[in-house]
Amino acid sequence: MKLQVVIHPAKEGGFWAEIPGFAGCVSEGETLEETLLNIKEAAEVWLEVAAMRTKATSQIQIAEIEL
Repeated sequence: MKLQVVIHPAKEGGFWAEIPGFAGCVSEGETLEETLLNIKEAAEVWLEVAAMRTKATSQIQIAEIEL
């Protein structure tokens, strides 16, 4: 899966990043490389939490698609 990441310079130095499609998914790092690694980890955790919050019921179905 590929996601768009928006990277911003941080006022205190380094960078912070967000994934617009994942509400509240943000991270930071001292270098661009560290920031990208951190936002990847944040996205993985965001997906895990989203999956836990959305449990399949008789009215809701969950499916996976590959982009």
